[in-house]
Amino acid sequence: MTATQRRGRRIMMTDAERDAFLTEQRTCRVATVSADGSPHVGALWFVWDGRALWLYSITRSRRWAQLRKDPRLAVLVDDGVEYGELRGIELSGTAVFVGEAPRRGEPCPELDVPERLFPQKYFGMTQMPHDGRHAWLRLTPDAVTSWDFRKLGGA
Repeated sequence: MTATQRRGRRIMMTDAERDAFLTEQRTCRVATVSADGSPHVGALWFVWDGRALWLYSITRSRRWAQLRKDPRLAVLVDDGVEYGELRGIELSGTAVFVGEAPRRGEPCPELDVPERLFPQKYFGMTQMPHDGRHAWLRLTPDAVTSWDFRKLGGA
């Protein structure tokens, strides 16, 4: 990651905590920007490979169309109910479209890792099911901000 978190160092996650958190969480919220500047946020499934967040998006979605015009995005992954349990990570940067769109399973070595992690995480399967409706976006974040309020001793 190129940018480091300046504020909240006391509650920020370590690299190991970040990796564990992003591996165990199932849903993220993805923010994109329309041509007129209005924001759009939607929930999405993802996998983390230790360097990049891989998002599996429907190619006929508003999100996909907006990212085609402006690839900037922010992603939020968070957890917790009570204030002292809150923790999360915000990642931002530029989306990169990887592989065929929509994805039908053509060989793409760059997708070997996400297509191994994703079906294990969400379906308990070893093979990636391709439905011809989704495709991959990769976010290698320019900035990462994390927090874990449990470090404050309140949880």
